[in-house]
Amino acid sequence: MTSLAARERAALCDLFDRVGPDAPTLCEGWTTADLAAHLWVRENEPWAAVGVAVPALAGLTESRMRTVLHRLGFRGVVDELRRGAHGITPFRFGAVDRLVNSAELFIHHEDVRRAGDQPQPPRRLDPGDQDRLWSTARMMGRMLMRRSPVGVVAERPGGGSVRLRPGTSTVTLIGEPSELLLALSGRRDAADVTVLGDDDAVARFLAYHATL
Repeated sequence: MTSLAARERAALCDLFDRVGPDAPTLCEGWTTADLAAHLWVRENEPWAAVGVAVPALAGLTESRMRTVLHRLGFRGVVDELRRGAHGITPFRFGAVDRLVNSAELFIHHEDVRRAGDQPQPPRRLDPGDQDRLWSTARMMGRMLMRRSPVGVVAERPGGGSVRLRPGTSTVTLIGEPSELLLALSGRRDAADVTVLGDDDAVARFLAYHATL
């Protein structure tokens, strides 16, 4: 069976082909062309992708995104994404691709599926895929929630829970791992996740979450 990363890559590229370069995404200010260029730069020029996490270097990342779109065109970028990383980059290795890209490509696939005036509903994923995303959600969640003003617990129905952030006042996020991953990565409005806790804790959490 092909990996989750490989299946999400193929499905996302198919979706790019169908909707074209100007479709909306959940990434604020980005069209599908911007998102495809971001993924290309991230995989093929990791040194230039740091601007996504480091605001001071955002100009470098945006410049490389514009350059690759101008050089290859949207269809060319999508074709290269479909084939996978090339050149001197760790993303060429299958183990790295499976470890790093399963969540990345799933999230960005949903960024296209759930954007616009007629967002598509959550998909029913294979239990094994949900388990993989659960592992990623636990790891990423601790990092993403490290500055939350309240404690945060993530809980999957019938599958256990994990504390992502300690605190005397706590909220609990309940949903399938795929939906929790979307919520934790700043896409709560588009994710099928319930937030439980006292009113003050929930309000403080949502205010923090709006800054992600």
